[in-house]
This record gives sequence, structure tokens and C-alpha cells, in this order.
Amino acid sequence: MVQKMETSQSALARLTSALESGTFVDVRRMLNGLSSADVAHLLESSPPKFRHALWQLVEVEAEGEVLGELSDELQAEFLGDMDASEVALITEGLEDDDVADILQQLPDRVTQEVLDAMDHQDRARLEAVMHYPDDTAGGLMNTDTITIRARLTLDVVLRYLRRHEEIPLMTDNLIVVNRRDKFIGLLPLRTLLVSDPATSVREMMITDVEPIDVNTPDTEVTRLFERNDWVSAPVVDSEGRLLGR
Repeated sequence: MVQKMETSQSALARLTSALESGTFVDVRRMLNGLSSADVAHLLESSPPKFRHALWQLVEVEAEGEVLGELSDELQAEFLGDMDASEVALITEGLEDDDVADILQQLPDRVTQEVLDAMDHQDRARLEAVMHYPDDTAGGLMNTDTITIRARLTLDVVLRYLRRHEEIPLMTDNLIVVNRRDKFIGLLPLRTLLVSDPATSVREMMITDVEPIDVNTPDTEVTRLFERNDWVSAPVVDSEGRLLGR
């Protein structure tokens, strides 16, 4: 912990010195070599007069992740200088709940402009998350899920996955739903990869899984994840319909 603090202070000193001397190329190179969390920490720790200069040197592709690591106050400060199209650009690829947290720092008018700038699918997913309070499972959930039906064979599921350019981050299970989108079980990716392709999802899926109700308090969600060592968990409404994970 002490060593990490000293490293951060040293990095901040080098960045401040480079900014004061006007060697912005060196500053950009230093920032690009850090994680989003470390960049955010440096922004939080830097003197106010240097913050905006540092922020301008963060790569556009990294701005969304860095923004998500900042305090609400600093988020609002940087967002205040952006228009809706810029916010839509930097939040591309972020988790739904992270985007929702960022948008909640904006005036309602700007938030709506950002939503309008998104494609229909992204906007619908984000509006679903923003519908629920931050301190509930609904406010924390990610709606970017892969769902399958129990009647399919594992071979069909594998071919279906290959049609995706990529699968959502932190996907450890595929979620099994019925025709009414009600949650009925999970198919672990590990099971999918090592089992007979001719086997059906119904034969291999896990059914003794209790989904999380969308209104569950965030403290209870945290407790459940820690107790069960989960990577992800299905989130459902009061009728058992899948909303996200």
C-alpha cells in the first residue's frame, strides 16, 4: 500500500513537471501507460489548475472508463464541457450500469440527447437500467446477455455463438429462458465446451439457481455474490421474466 502510494505520488510529480514545462507528448505517453483507475487517481490527486489539461490528454478511447472511475463531482465537472454526441462516443462499449451512472450526472435535456444519439438497441438497454434506483439490482444490472432455449442442442448453441463477433464481458453462463422470456436455468460455458454436442441444453443446464429480483437492495446483491462466489447472476422481475444479469 505504501509503495503504491509512493508510486502514485512519483507519477503525479512527473506529470506535473511535464505539464509545467509544456512537454505534452511526454504527458500523453505517461497517461497511456496507466490503467483507467490509475489515470482517474492521478486526476483526482492533481492540482485543480492541471486537471483539465490532463483530461484533454487522455485518449478518447479511454475517456469513458476513466470517467467511470472518477468521483461524482469530477465526473460532473468534465461532463459539463461535453456535448451529447461526445458523451455518446466516449460511453460506447461501457457496461450499461456504468453508462447509467455517468448519464445521471447530466441535466435531463442532455441525457435525452445522448439517448437519442444511440442506436435503438443500446438506448432500450440503457433505459431499462435507468428505470431502477441505483441501489437496487436493477440499477446495477447489465442487460447485455445471451439467452438460449432449453430445446436446442449444444451444437446449435455453439454455432449460434460463433455468429457473434464477441460475447459480453464476464459471461460465465448462458441464460436459459422459455418462450415468455422467463428464466428457467443456466448453461455454464465450461459445460457447453466439454459436453457432447448432440446433447440438449435441457439435459445439461443447471436449474437449482435462484435468480435475483430486480428490486433487491445493492447490499443484499453484494452479500449474495460474496457468499456464492458468483461472476454473474440473472436478474428477473416479479413474474420471473429475465431483465439482465
